[in-house]
Amino acid sequence: MTELLATLERTGFASWLRESGSIWGYPTVLTLHTLGLGVLVGASTVIDLRLLGAASQIPLAPLERLFPIMWAGFWVNAISGVALFAADATTKGTTSVFMAKLVIIVLAVAVLRSIKRSVYRPGQLDARQPVGVKALAAVDVTPPVYRAIAIVSMVSWFFVIYWGRMLPFVGNAF
Repeated sequence: MTELLATLERTGFASWLRESGSIWGYPTVLTLHTLGLGVLVGASTVIDLRLLGAASQIPLAPLERLFPIMWAGFWVNAISGVALFAADATTKGTTSVFMAKLVIIVLAVAVLRSIKRSVYRPGQLDARQPVGVKALAAVDVTPPVYRAIAIVSMVSWFFVIYWGRMLPFVGNAF
């Protein structure tokens, strides 16, 4: 496994990204990674806070439009994350902190998909909307399961950010 990581780290792109003094190298990829995560987590947090009861006068239905934005942020983050990993594969790929971060990312994405499937399931109508209009009511009380999912989502994304920022400092902490 270590040899595979070393081979990845020795590729031309990884070497250029790591060693280039160009602003288009590591700084740009790291900026894209940060922006992608900001878009993903920011939009997810809007939905999570709404599920927790914040801004209950806003219907949930229009917030469904945030999912394509979140997925765009996810893919920007995933692609830039792979590039950043390649630049330092032997260090990152052997740490349990990095592996924990990946596991939490999988959990956070699964929760995001769960929110999409459960909260925005087809056929859910707002009684105050005309028949045939797909919308969720601006409910005063969100079902407890939705609140629990929202909390898990927010905690997951918090730890993704936390472990991502701590990775350079803690090494192999587990």
